[in-house]
Amino acid sequence: MSLPLLIVVDDEPDLAGFVCTVAEQVGFDIEQFNSAALFKDQYTSADVIVLDLMMPGVDGVEVIRFLAGSGCDAQLILVSGFDPAVLHSAQKLAIEQGLNVAGSLSKPFRYDDLHQLLSGLSITPKSPSRRTSIESPPVDELREALVNSELLLYYQPKVGLNGCFIAAFEALVRWQHPAHGLLSPDLFIPTAEQHGLINDLTWVVLEQAIMQCCSWRDQGLTVQIAVNMSASTLKELDLPEKIGGLLERHGLEPSQIILEVTETALMQELITSLDILTRLRMKGFHLSIDDFGTGYSSLVQLHRVPFSEIKVDRSFVMAMDHDPEAAAIVETVILLGHKLNMKIVAEGVETDSCRETLARLGCDQAQGYLFARPMPADEAFQWFSQHKTANPPP
Repeated sequence: MSLPLLIVVDDEPDLAGFVCTVAEQVGFDIEQFNSAALFKDQYTSADVIVLDLMMPGVDGVEVIRFLAGSGCDAQLILVSGFDPAVLHSAQKLAIEQGLNVAGSLSKPFRYDDLHQLLSGLSITPKSPSRRTSIESPPVDELREALVNSELLLYYQPKVGLNGCFIAAFEALVRWQHPAHGLLSPDLFIPTAEQHGLINDLTWVVLEQAIMQCCSWRDQGLTVQIAVNMSASTLKELDLPEKIGGLLERHGLEPSQIILEVTETALMQELITSLDILTRLRMKGFHLSIDDFGTGYSSLVQLHRVPFSEIKVDRSFVMAMDHDPEAAAIVETVILLGHKLNMKIVAEGVETDSCRETLARLGCDQAQGYLFARPMPADEAFQWFSQHKTANPPP
């Protein structure tokens, strides 16, 4: 079996040679390029590429652009002796362009740091790709699913970090497809948006969530349920009356429902959205700004809309353990939200160290695989029964 191939692209021959030596010790075949232009001319494929950012002629950012355009699937390690903020930005750029960034190193780096990074890489042998996933079902099948009640909700708990373990459940839609089994929303939400079905889908989710809230109430569980709102639904001026009437028929209070709104949805028809959301808040509904930090004008929206909750986007939360800038952003959002009398929910919590950091920073709630994955309603009730008197894990 051939060894995985590692390519070093660095205009400093001594440093490139050092990387090659360590890579050979770890178990790689190696190639070395001291010219980025030559690398671009001769590159075909690799398992790992170690790329210096600061090079004369063609620099590392240009190489990143080239690799992205080439459909490169190698694991990329960026190195630089420049400002750490530049290295961080280049790493984000590579990720945004679809490259597989395995890590970064600031020059000068030690043997142990490089050896540990290379040893920890998981190399998958290159083989012809096989299609293991299905394509999005056609729109006609989605229409039938809406009529035939094939859409169902899974629930993921939002866990308190301030002594109250259970805080709420977020309702997440799934499609029980008759031929393909359980489908995740990324396989049908875009279809619903493109073909004008997203409003109908949102109301199916709302009605199911409200009915589930009633069912749990009858079983002794009173808990808030969060529902994601589509941009289309936020254009209905009578939305407050329609949701209010639905709750009244089931004997629920508006305070039991959290309506989660993304900035993308909010900005499509801003004046109408502000009208609707302000009236919903006046009626007692909780409003949450979802994926906070990923929009273009998040602070403007906090100033305009009467949100009661901020959900910090998972991209920042999941990077907290190894990215000081991401950790600083999360800390700042927590401080800002509390200044504005809002609760803060961190998405994407998967490690104990992340949970501990969030608790130390005063984050109110957390959501993620560390606590529980999304689950059917009956499993969610069992999960609650097991954790209702528990404190957050130590």
